Amino acid sequence: MRDWLFRGLMFEADADEFRTAGIRVGADATEAERSLLDEALSPFGIALRNEALQMSRLYALIYCFETSVRHLIVERLQERHKGEWWEKGVPQAVRRLAESRHKKANEETWLEGQRKDLLGFVDFGDLASIIVNNWDEFQDLIPTQHWLAQRLQELEQARNFIAHSRYLLPDEFQRIEMYIRDWNRQVSF
Repeated sequence: MRDWLFRGLMFEADADEFRTAGIRVGADATEAERSLLDEALSPFGIALRNEALQMSRLYALIYCFETSVRHLIVERLQERHKGEWWEKGVPQAVRRLAESRHKKANEETWLEGQRKDLLGFVDFGDLASIIVNNWDEFQDLIPTQHWLAQRLQELEQARNFIAHSRYLLPDEFQRIEMYIRDWNRQVSF
């Protein structure tokens, strides 16, 4: 057993040297993922697949943006309220809705996903209200409440289009990318 483990460690060390030198060793995870995606999409026409691939880039961007906003909210509210950030930092109406969704998700669905994070059950549009209600915790990052509301409202509309499988135009792609770049520059991601 020891010899087998040692040989495995030696292989990994050698493989890292080869990779550093630009030599491919082992399976290419990116190529394997691409192959699996191609296989999953193969029943659909080429035009539809191309649209889906374009939209997947936008979905990934919106997903990263929304998740980072949620993380920022938790981080800032935990700094201020510690373990009571949910009770003290999130407006009661938003909390009630999220808690009822959380309860329903735990009782009525086969989907596992992330079910422990209550902020994950808050509507995208309510994230701005949480930030505004805790403005003292965010005003060092965000220029004005109007700036925040405008960007999150525009991005929410785009997010909802994407979530409901509506195709966006190239100019709309650019606007979404611009708003997210503005946000990231402002909050220093």
